[in-house]
Amino acid sequence: MPSLPIVDIRYYFESLLTYLQRYAPLNRDDFKKLVPFLEVRNFEKKTAILPIGIVENYVNVVMRGMVRKSIRTKGNDLTLQLATEGHLIHSEISFHQRIPSEMIIETVEPSIVISISYENMQTVLEEFAWAERLAGAIIAAMYIQKDARAMLQLTKGTKERFIDYVTNNPQMLQRVPQKILASYLNIKPETYSRLKHLLRGRS
Repeated sequence: MPSLPIVDIRYYFESLLTYLQRYAPLNRDDFKKLVPFLEVRNFEKKTAILPIGIVENYVNVVMRGMVRKSIRTKGNDLTLQLATEGHLIHSEISFHQRIPSEMIIETVEPSIVISISYENMQTVLEEFAWAERLAGAIIAAMYIQKDARAMLQLTKGTKERFIDYVTNNPQMLQRVPQKILASYLNIKPETYSRLKHLLRGRS
C-alpha cells in the first residue's frame, strides 16, 4: 500500500489552482471544468513513475514529495530535474512525440502528483479556449527555466554553481541524497563533498 495517504483531495486541487494561476488567469468555474480530466496519483519512495522504454502518457504536477528525472549514460545517472511541491515534471520528448522514453522519472520521496493524460489534454485543449492560453504560458515558462539552467551551467564555475544553488535552495541539502544533488549540479561527488564541507566551515 502507498505510504503517503491522500488526506484531503480538495487541498491538492486548491494548491493546483494556485499553481496554475501563477502562469495565466484562471477562475474557479473554468478550473472546475478541468478537474474531471485530472488524476491524483500516490507513489512510494523510489518508485518509477515512468520507466525507461515506456511512452510518457502524463504531465504531472508534484503536490507533495519530490520527483526526479534522469538519464543513464556511460554507466552514470545524470539528473536532469528535481521537482518538488508546485513543479511540473514529465518526459517532454516522449509525451509529445509519442515515442518510448529514454529518461526515467522516479520518486525521491513518497509523493503525490496530479496528472493529466495525453488523451485528456488533447480533449481539454480542443474544448476550452482558456486551456490553450494556459498551456502556452506554462510551456513558455519551462523554456525560460531551461535556458536559465543552461546559462548557469555554461557561465558559472563549479563552486559558484554550488553556492548559488544551496543559497537559493537550502532545504534541498537535507531532502536530496548527496549523489543525486551532485549529479543535478553537474559536480563530481568528491568535489561536492569538499564544497559542502567548505560551506559548513563558513557557517
